[in-house]
Amino acid sequence: MPIVEAHGLTKVFRRPEKEAGLAGALKHLISRRFTDTVAVDHLDLSIEEGEAVAYVGPNGAGKSTTVKLLSGILVPTAGEVRIDDLNPQRHRIAIAHRLGVLFGQRTQLWWDLPVGESLAVLRDIYGVDAATYRKRLDRFDQVLDLGEILPVVGRRLSLGQRMRADLAAALLHGPRIVYLDEPTIGLDLVVKDRVRDFLRTIRDEGTTLMLTSHDLADIEELCQRLVIIDAGRIIFDGDFVAVKDRFARERILHVMVERPVPMEVLRTTLPEAEVAAGKTPLHFSVRFDRFTMTAGQAVNALAELENLVDIRVDEPNIEDVIRRVYSGELVLDETTP
Repeated sequence: MPIVEAHGLTKVFRRPEKEAGLAGALKHLISRRFTDTVAVDHLDLSIEEGEAVAYVGPNGAGKSTTVKLLSGILVPTAGEVRIDDLNPQRHRIAIAHRLGVLFGQRTQLWWDLPVGESLAVLRDIYGVDAATYRKRLDRFDQVLDLGEILPVVGRRLSLGQRMRADLAAALLHGPRIVYLDEPTIGLDLVVKDRVRDFLRTIRDEGTTLMLTSHDLADIEELCQRLVIIDAGRIIFDGDFVAVKDRFARERILHVMVERPVPMEVLRTTLPEAEVAAGKTPLHFSVRFDRFTMTAGQAVNALAELENLVDIRVDEPNIEDVIRRVYSGELVLDETTP
């Protein structure tokens, strides 16, 4: 049985239409008008236990609203959500012990308390025993350097420090399902790498992850499945590697040589590749399909020129694929192999 299920999930926000000023307010009292905005539109989603799912889309697509519906923060206008076969709106306490939620732009720390005291309050709320609490804090300290920020009052934390503390708060009670909304925002490169390693570890231990992020390195390193949402609807749901293999299969070699080589010679040497001149006569690029030719085969063919100076490889990037989907250049479908 899936651990997260949504069927026909819909959320409509109603906003009043009124003119500015007192006259507009009085007019609205007499004749009320509203505008309905559909944030999530009849969404169906199923996530198995232990899956790591990337949930991506342009700004305003409905990502954060979906997460709030799945965690019970918002009540759906229509449709149903089941978390571990429970309704999150009706079984809030039971669901709270199963879920960990991190919103990159929100905090669950108390602004006027030191981080250590905020975590202690959460320990008592979730009923985490002392030994488990210490063990988890030690583990978080190894990844997030928590020790240095435990005495710091919440309102004095930098963005990166707050994100580290909030990540610890979201995972403190050992949730089975973790929703991560921009989990590495504000973190430096070293801490990002450590956080990703830690999230991979808990994923491999069976924790279910649902990740929304504009940092696609988070997605590439953590997720096996890609779900793309636009205008409140899922437009693609499929295997992450399959999408990358189908639409991000191109590689580019950037080559520098000692002496200029005629384009005709290069194209004869690499007939299955597209060769283009570079910024100087000593530079050129080789574009090829990584399933038709390997980088090693391309380099071996170029080595016959005997005047290579430098070679740099541009790897396929899922970011380009998702950017093309957003812009309408590429249409993915659920039959993508």
